[in-house]
Amino acid sequence: SSISNYNSLYGSPDKKLNGNLSDNTLQFYVEFGLTDKTTLIANIPLKLISHKDISIICVNGPCNNLENNKTALGNIELGIKHNFYNKKWLISGQLNIEANTSFFDANSGIKTGYDAWTVTPLLAIGRGYNNWYLQGFTGLNFRTNNFSSNFKFGGEIGYKPLQKIWLIANLDISQSFKNGVVLLPKSNLSTGLYINDQEYVAFGLKAIREITKTFGLSAGIGGPFSGNNVAKKGVLNIGLYHTF
Repeated sequence: SSISNYNSLYGSPDKKLNGNLSDNTLQFYVEFGLTDKTTLIANIPLKLISHKDISIICVNGPCNNLENNKTALGNIELGIKHNFYNKKWLISGQLNIEANTSFFDANSGIKTGYDAWTVTPLLAIGRGYNNWYLQGFTGLNFRTNNFSSNFKFGGEIGYKPLQKIWLIANLDISQSFKNGVVLLPKSNLSTGLYINDQEYVAFGLKAIREITKTFGLSAGIGGPFSGNNVAKKGVLNIGLYHTF
């Protein structure tokens, strides 16, 4: 996924950043069916972040056109999902834990994840039909180190117009309870990367192409309608998948 070359964040008012940022992620995501109803989940994100045209104060005046690049792990996530009900409608519960495995550089303000552990319980409801499906979810993010907790809500609808093609639209909402007060370095606030009280109302459109019965690719675009402390720029997603 890629959010490229942005320099402002949503807010009240919107916030101008110190320089231009590109936030790219290469992630390995896997689900393993432990039983017919229980699935184990792992997500390992590798963040590739660049911070260009930074203006900082040097001994002899402003220093311009600096460039900082960092490739490091984000927050590694482990989870478990269990199906409780499966009669036309499916109802499942999920519990994810994100580890505090991110990187932070105090000079450039580059940060690859939250400086916190995150526990996320979710409840999902969905139903599939001949050539389309719909599902929704709701849950909470609980974060340590004085970060605020968040309420999560969203859903998606998918339609299969052709035998090997899926078209999907989704809505994703995250709202902060603003119940945490964490003191962050000025350099981190200047980039807006994984700071406190991030929230958004975002949309997404995605297409999936089934190459074989076990292999395929996906591509999508998305971005927030509104938000707080998140990039005012769309995101591009490209993925490959394989099933066993």
